Amino acid sequence: MPHRADIRIRDPFVLAEETDRYYYLYGTTDGNVWSGPATGFDVYRSRDLEHWEGPYPAFRPKAGFWADRHFWAPEVYRYEGRYYMFASFKSEEKRRGTQVLAADGPLGPFEPLAGEPVTPRDWECLDGTLHIERDGTPWIVFCHEWLQVKDGRMAAMPLTRDLREAAGEPVVLFRASEAPWTVAGQDGTVYVTDGPYLHRLSSGELLMLWSSMSRHGYAIGIARSESGTALGPWTHDPEPLLPEDGGHGMLFRAFGGELMLAMHAPNGQPDERAVFCRIEEGDGTLKALRSR
Repeated sequence: MPHRADIRIRDPFVLAEETDRYYYLYGTTDGNVWSGPATGFDVYRSRDLEHWEGPYPAFRPKAGFWADRHFWAPEVYRYEGRYYMFASFKSEEKRRGTQVLAADGPLGPFEPLAGEPVTPRDWECLDGTLHIERDGTPWIVFCHEWLQVKDGRMAAMPLTRDLREAAGEPVVLFRASEAPWTVAGQDGTVYVTDGPYLHRLSSGELLMLWSSMSRHGYAIGIARSESGTALGPWTHDPEPLLPEDGGHGMLFRAFGGELMLAMHAPNGQPDERAVFCRIEEGDGTLKALRSR
């Protein structure tokens, strides 16, 4: 049974499944993260967030699947009785996009709901996350990638209730350079948007965790929706929640009731590991208490 420190993983996502009291850990698990043919996604499960059973093959592409590389950042949600995976894929012929897959259980196997991503065909997109509005409408929040637009954008789009396709046009929520804590890379014009995850505070305020580069490295910042919906408008906290060498965060509730942040750190390969950090909510914001 591997220990957390033994598992190389980027973009970790934890599903705390109440039905069997297991934590399920998904993420970018291919060894060749950036190039070459992709294998799929693995999943691990644990009772204590330290010792993990697996890996189990959550997704393996069947013959004819449109993508062959960059299988990134799977997120899994229990929604209307089934389990849905939002994940990014790419091929030489088609732009990167977020596709929705489904399974009857958290171990999979996950199968695509449709033959193509739900994100716009002509956009380079990644890191789609599911957000359910208070009226029950499902939305995807995702990144319009800096590789195409330089100043990375965060966007949102409504989905059909069955999550099979878009139910409206994409709306740009903000650009990475609008946050006061982000810094430009490469030639001074490139700003990264990565890893959105939406969380509603007990006060009702809607926050978004997202990642970019800070002056200390890969980081997680907080944006706030003035309307309390995915459409915002969004404002940015002046300083990141976690400022250095780790990111692509999400929040989950441990079985003991604690609010936990999952992220990967450090950011450099091949040393990426899942890091779990206890989060305290207070004074209208989130505070990281300790790492595990």
